[in-house]
Amino acid sequence: MSSKILINATSYEIRIALVENGQLAEFHLQRPTEKGLVGNIYRGRVVRVLPGMQAAFIDIGLERTGFLYVDDVYISHADLESRMMKKEQPCGKLELTSTVPDTDINRQPGMNIEDLLTEGQEITVQVGKDPIGTKGARLTCHITLPCRNLVFMPLTDHIGISRKIEDEEIRQTLKDRIEDLRPAGTGFIVRTVAEQASLEELEADMEFLLLLWDEIQDISCRSIVPALIYEDLDITFRSVRDLFTSEVNSLVLDDHKTYEKLYRFVQTFAPKLLDRISFYQGKSPLFEAHGIEVEISRALGKKVWLRSGGYIIIETTEALSVIDVNTGRFVGKNDLEETIFKTNMEAVKEIAYQLRLRNIGGIIIIDFIDMEDELHREELFTSFKEAVKKDKSRINILKLTEFGLVQMTRKRNCENLNQMMCEPCHCCAGEGVLKSRRTICYEIYRKISRNALRNSGTHITLTVHPRVADMLLNEEGAITNELERDTGKRLTIVPAKNLHIEKYEISWEE
Repeated sequence: MSSKILINATSYEIRIALVENGQLAEFHLQRPTEKGLVGNIYRGRVVRVLPGMQAAFIDIGLERTGFLYVDDVYISHADLESRMMKKEQPCGKLELTSTVPDTDINRQPGMNIEDLLTEGQEITVQVGKDPIGTKGARLTCHITLPCRNLVFMPLTDHIGISRKIEDEEIRQTLKDRIEDLRPAGTGFIVRTVAEQASLEELEADMEFLLLLWDEIQDISCRSIVPALIYEDLDITFRSVRDLFTSEVNSLVLDDHKTYEKLYRFVQTFAPKLLDRISFYQGKSPLFEAHGIEVEISRALGKKVWLRSGGYIIIETTEALSVIDVNTGRFVGKNDLEETIFKTNMEAVKEIAYQLRLRNIGGIIIIDFIDMEDELHREELFTSFKEAVKKDKSRINILKLTEFGLVQMTRKRNCENLNQMMCEPCHCCAGEGVLKSRRTICYEIYRKISRNALRNSGTHITLTVHPRVADMLLNEEGAITNELERDTGKRLTIVPAKNLHIEKYEISWEE
């Protein structure tokens, strides 16, 4: 499979495109004014403990407090006993590590949030999910520090190997290497990209991560709470760390300053890939030359057409996303069941692609066209599970219901593409619909009829949007005249271009 990474970098925006077989597969965006927080580590203070939700709000110095669930709280036995005795613990490495996972640092079964945290307590947390909508950042005490080949878990005594490394011999070799290298009591996860890594590369990553953790602890002790004590890499370096693997044929950048920084970064952490980085010098803008701008525009639309003539509709709410499959213009050749089956099967690949491209997460409900044939239903489910395998996000899919619905979840770490690039319509406030002109006209009639007896004025000036004015004078003209006769008031309609279509002003005059 041919794949490449395109990086369009400017002072106001950095855009990353992962292109697979000529098609945009992933799109990532970062703006200095809207930089993500995932991976950042903070020294925060407990603002409020909520026993009813088994969670706590943590002040980490942001506009909104972060949210910490009880299952994400880890505290040492010694620190827990100290807390119970209401003793204040001094700042030091022991106190910092008491908030991260360890073999003997676990939330005790049956322990409640109020047993572990108190208001005013200082705690070290990491952002697991960016603030989304009205929700604050999701926090965790499971501190993790990723590098090129390894993910470091400072005080978790555990070695994990990526599930995507399937060869048992390679898995065991990697595990043995980490076991020989790691300090006692520390934890590491071996990433997929490390499958071909040498012992020297693993050792270099580990040394870097251990030094980084020491630095984070030192900064924590010197900081005034709340404080940011570690900021994760920006999106350009993360793209190299997470996306730039041996399977990627090239990485192309269009900004010389960014190119030089990334070149030095790759030279240090992935020297084998150095010859795949290039600086773009074409006349057309990088994204336009590769057709990325068009693909991004399409990814913001609700309707996605399938090649057969069918289409899918994607609707996203704060709680969940809904995808509806329709046959559209596709009429098939033989029978209805075959037409439905072909449309659903084509939709499966497109839905898997769109979920990854748009970064849609959380609960997702897919309304496939209902099929009577049980074999078709099984084949559809199997094909969908296969189609989402390329997606790096954790996905869980339930089988089709009797109504043809598929329920699934996709891990959500940040805002989706629409949330990043769009904002609610200033006319409908994000509702997606407006009152019809006729509904507005009848609303006006009712208001005038209701208030006619209370007002002694003989003249009414009605200021409305031009489209509403047109309906009042033409299509509803007869009712407007009837209203004047019934109320004994003379009505003057004034169009106002700057007025919202649902808004109107009624003035009563002598």
